[in-house]
Amino acid sequence: MLPQIGECPAGLNELFHEMSSYVRFDILQRILSKVFGITVIHAMVITDIDDKIIKRSWEENVSPTIISRKYEDEFKRDMLSLKVIPPAVYLRVTENVHHIVAFIERIIQNGHAYATKEGDVYFDIQSIGNRYGKFGGAVDSQGEPGSTNKRDLRDFALWKPSKPQEPYWDSPWGRGRPGWHIECSTIASSVFGSQLDIHSGGIDLAFPHHENEVAQSEAYHQCGQWANYFLHSGHLHLKGSAEKMSKSLKNYVTIKDFLQSYSANEFRMFCLLTKYRSAIDYSDSSMLEARNSLGTISTFIHDAQSYMKGQLQCSSVQEAFLWERLAETKSSVVKALAEDFDTPRAISALMNLVYHGNCQLQPVSKADGAARSPAVFAAMLSYIRDVLDVFGIDLLQSQILLLPCCLLQESDVLSHGGNLDGVVEQLTRFRSEVRAFALTRQAGPTTGSPNKPGLYPERIPLLKACDSLRNELAPLGVLIKDRGTTSTWEITQGKQDQRGQRVQEKEQDTSS
Repeated sequence: MLPQIGECPAGLNELFHEMSSYVRFDILQRILSKVFGITVIHAMVITDIDDKIIKRSWEENVSPTIISRKYEDEFKRDMLSLKVIPPAVYLRVTENVHHIVAFIERIIQNGHAYATKEGDVYFDIQSIGNRYGKFGGAVDSQGEPGSTNKRDLRDFALWKPSKPQEPYWDSPWGRGRPGWHIECSTIASSVFGSQLDIHSGGIDLAFPHHENEVAQSEAYHQCGQWANYFLHSGHLHLKGSAEKMSKSLKNYVTIKDFLQSYSANEFRMFCLLTKYRSAIDYSDSSMLEARNSLGTISTFIHDAQSYMKGQLQCSSVQEAFLWERLAETKSSVVKALAEDFDTPRAISALMNLVYHGNCQLQPVSKADGAARSPAVFAAMLSYIRDVLDVFGIDLLQSQILLLPCCLLQESDVLSHGGNLDGVVEQLTRFRSEVRAFALTRQAGPTTGSPNKPGLYPERIPLLKACDSLRNELAPLGVLIKDRGTTSTWEITQGKQDQRGQRVQEKEQDTSS
């Protein structure tokens, strides 16, 4: 099966609220491919000529092409920074105007559009009877502004004459440029033919944009159904606001600014915690929830790895119980994703598996000789990594912290990942040896503890130095956990709040 996915045009100068739709649909595309084994062919239209681009070109006294290429490059960089898989092909409107003109001519020939004396071409809504209004917004629609010679107020522009100093293309109706809706239908048809499997976009595009696309595409192809499925994502709101983020309301966040505070992985988890159709409330608290979820998973992975290496001593593990939980989780995740991509339920199942794994990893100061069960933890880690990979989350990449994420290139991640892990491993090993030496107890009872051997007084400064090193590394993103005389480590997202850091320090000082 080869689903053909058309995504609504990428307007240039996209903001964070718009990019959230791209991330959510990227997650859906990954699910289709990696969970259900479906090969996806994804095409995206780049709207590189419209009123906003023309206005900006006048303001900056440059050609619209320079403006559009600048924002197209920024858009693609933003997509890469958010780890969105590029489509199979980007298609610019300006490079397909000849196809658009031919598309409009066919609609006129089929009796569903008409030209006015001013050089406009409009789609004739009345020509398709009651088939207009599939997305519900048509009932109260007053139509789009345009010529007074429209037959119906709801008729929308397929072609409009160019104004003075505007870019134009020649056509049978005079010099002009395409209307907004026609570009998607034409370019999707040039790639996929007469039928599209999935069409995606924000919920605000359902009417009139998708409604008009359906009308003109079915009029062109003379078919009963052009697109099989429309997937609409909910708006991204600032918490406490009923309005979606937008530049006009000045309640938006740019992607560059966002990535100064949070990572692409954290934003993906933020999106996964809400159904793709639902609106999302963006706030620091909701982002911290996503960060904490990733942190919980990351901590479990490191603890399980420490257990598998023999560095973490635990009481006897209920292995059969964990194998059952793993099988249940696999089934629950697939069922959730099969039901309209229910990612919140899938993440809940995954976090439940992590919870049960953590419950079994109860450290003890001295091994009790019970049989170890590393295989089940290896299977759990493999599955967790596979699921996160489906969602586009790479926990290894999220651990490269010593530079701000906005300054890291992909090559930095690949080249520094192994080096950083190696340095922390050697540092922790050296610290563990020093600490084990400092924790060595004297042969006989000491003053104040007649029944218990005490530490050597001259070694206590070494123990304090080890604690200081652990506490100083924590805010830098290196979390060392002391387990009796051994220690484990993990690289966290850093930027821990001071309250969380103090609690962590208190707990570990007590364990020393």
